[in-house]
Amino acid sequence: MKPILDLNAFDAKEASNLGGELERSVQSRKRLFGAASVLFYAKPLEFVRGRDCWLYTADGVAYLDAYNNVPSVGHSHPKVVDAATQQLRQLNVHSRYVHAGVIEYAEQLLSHFPSDLSNITFTCTGSESNDLALRMASAFTGGHGVIVTEAAYHGNTALATEVSPSSFKQGAVPPYVRVIPAPDARLAEPAGLGQYFAAQVSAAIEDLAARGYRLSALIADSIFSSDGVFAEPAGFLRDAVQTVRSAGGLFIADEVQPGFGRTGEHMWGYGRHGVRPDVVTLGKPMGNGYPMGAVITRPEILEAFCARTGYFNTFAATPVAAAVGQAVLEVIRQENLLPNAARVGAYLKHKLLGLATRHPRITAVRGVGLYVGVELAPGNDGVAGSRLAKNLVNGLRERRVLIGAAGRFGNVLKVRPPLTFSSAHVDVLIAALDETLQRTP
Repeated sequence: MKPILDLNAFDAKEASNLGGELERSVQSRKRLFGAASVLFYAKPLEFVRGRDCWLYTADGVAYLDAYNNVPSVGHSHPKVVDAATQQLRQLNVHSRYVHAGVIEYAEQLLSHFPSDLSNITFTCTGSESNDLALRMASAFTGGHGVIVTEAAYHGNTALATEVSPSSFKQGAVPPYVRVIPAPDARLAEPAGLGQYFAAQVSAAIEDLAARGYRLSALIADSIFSSDGVFAEPAGFLRDAVQTVRSAGGLFIADEVQPGFGRTGEHMWGYGRHGVRPDVVTLGKPMGNGYPMGAVITRPEILEAFCARTGYFNTFAATPVAAAVGQAVLEVIRQENLLPNAARVGAYLKHKLLGLATRHPRITAVRGVGLYVGVELAPGNDGVAGSRLAKNLVNGLRERRVLIGAAGRFGNVLKVRPPLTFSSAHVDVLIAALDETLQRTP
């Protein structure tokens, strides 16, 4: 399996070949950041501004951003920028003071969840959210065993990394973690994907018990983004969630990737599957680039955790964070971004499927809304597909279109633009991908 940070990564050994100011900047970053300096693309990019779905270099060259779900409502959205700056001018203090704006935002956000998910704890990142959710699950169930999919990524804290198989360059997940196959419908015949995935979960629970680990939770991103994007059929998660609950565990819905209207059908990805999570985690898209995250759960789960340890986050639930988060929710509603994600996402899939008829190296197009994976012929060991994906991602970069890669073998092109993506943006992407496929051996 290719580690997630190796997908489309710049090779630091090539820094001396870049030349000019870019070489100096990359070398300085390498000197300062050391081994943790990770950049995209064979030739890194330096941007100085962004607006909506476009990013701009210092000389004014525009790149279409079809990759970045962090600015969920578009780069530098004026309403979000204004909300942050106005609140900064007035007040920003940590969360151990009462502030009406924070309470109002919490109420507004919770109104998008089932009524029993009535408690919220704010964090700064999705990693912190997943770390906290796992700790809550363990405190509530008394178990420690966790089930994840084989190429999952849930964050970079110590605990979140342990349940992120795609993070490991060496070694493997710890003994209390069980890794199951991604929910690929091609593996599920004749039982059907729901029964197949539930059977994998059941086998993992039994194996944990045989080795003395009580089940705590199944944690899953409901679009299975790092596994290569597996969204269909809607509802396939139900049997697996019921299996977990029957064994005394919790279902943690990691909504960092599919949340905030990304699927176009529901505000949260789990909604497509007709399930009700025990814990929901939020991150990146929540603040449109401002560092925000949250954990939403039932009161009894939060109370079990707080009975064992307190929780306080200095930079979460500040007045500025609340103002930004509220602005993001308002933009999603006022600009009808859920219907836009559904409409434009359907057009995107239609155009990609059309490309697949002309380019046989595309073996599958998967996803829903504005989160789509384009699988490439993997070869016997995945190497050929990974190499092709890397070449296509860099070829698109040369044509000023930005996408990423995903999947166990790194052979899935990941298309995940801001929710403001339009049909015109799709046409730019498709034309560039068509040309890149034609010119890439």
